[in-house]
Amino acid sequence: MSKITNVECRLVFLEPETVRTDAMQTFVRQETILVTIETDDGLSGTGYSYTIGTGGRAVLSMLRDHLADRLLGADARNVEAVWAHLLAGTRATAVGVITSLALAAIDTALWDLRCRRAGEPLWRLAGGAHERLPVYDTEGGWLHLTIDELVANARAAKAAGFRGGKIKVGKPTPGEDAERLAAVRAEVGTDWEIMVDANQSLTGPEAIRRARTYEPLDIAWFEEPLPADDLSGHVRLARSTSVPIAVGESIYSAGQFAQYLAAGAAGIVQVDVARVGGITPWLKVAHTAEAFNVRVAPHFLMELHAGLACAVPAGTYVEHIPQLNAITHSALVIEDGHVVPPETPGLGITWNWDAIADLRVA
Repeated sequence: MSKITNVECRLVFLEPETVRTDAMQTFVRQETILVTIETDDGLSGTGYSYTIGTGGRAVLSMLRDHLADRLLGADARNVEAVWAHLLAGTRATAVGVITSLALAAIDTALWDLRCRRAGEPLWRLAGGAHERLPVYDTEGGWLHLTIDELVANARAAKAAGFRGGKIKVGKPTPGEDAERLAAVRAEVGTDWEIMVDANQSLTGPEAIRRARTYEPLDIAWFEEPLPADDLSGHVRLARSTSVPIAVGESIYSAGQFAQYLAAGAAGIVQVDVARVGGITPWLKVAHTAEAFNVRVAPHFLMELHAGLACAVPAGTYVEHIPQLNAITHSALVIEDGHVVPPETPGLGITWNWDAIADLRVA
């Protein structure tokens, strides 16, 4: 047995490395929740999740007031059983984002423990499907940037070896978005992928209208065009366009992903470990996507998703958007436009505990 003896929860605020804007919001700060779990056999594992701007203290409260004590005495090796036990104890608030974020911080810590115990990196222990995957850049495509800035950023990203870039859309008119995308396409040519992201800002008819302007530009995917709870709207949109529809960062359970896939509403699955409740449900989603012959390109969390995307056959792209530089010693390895998952046992993240202590707010 590997009995859990201690659970420590922390909250740190991280400032974004650049100004980040989309059609719905400005990225204010990243509220990062860390959980460290210790066991009676001398091992420990650390996991994390995050919010953008608000809600970090609510997640911390869920952990401290309702979940941490339920872990004590449990066998850390039985990750599925622990996850199910915690979910059963939060039925009044599940499925919901605060509960999912709290579960994710615990579950990633348990997976860190599992990998360290086995002496294996996450990407191999969770499946070992790919030794590397292509990376695309998000930092150069924010909505507030001018056309000249978008073009310059895309040029730099391509020169740096990235295999594509994401451009935020949602300007007042379709013509403005199309002009920005066309300028980038003219700069990078046809051998570089362009993804677009509307951040749930459009109506169904408007999304269909704008998708038609993207088709001549050979867009890789149209991300979060509609509110995530508008399943029928995504179905209609997917049927109306040749551009793959990408969803997932705002979906909080494996069952909801299954509904999207069964309805043909998702051409790319962007499941996020933090928002779906951890690595345990993330893997279920990724394998369900594989069963529907749909690729997985996870949202955000590049330091963690690099290993997970490489673990599963459906993994296709990793999003480059730095998140943890201020509180880690490790760095993502990118070679020839591809991420190489860490080989160190565990999640592959080396935490800077001094920096965490300095930035800790709770």
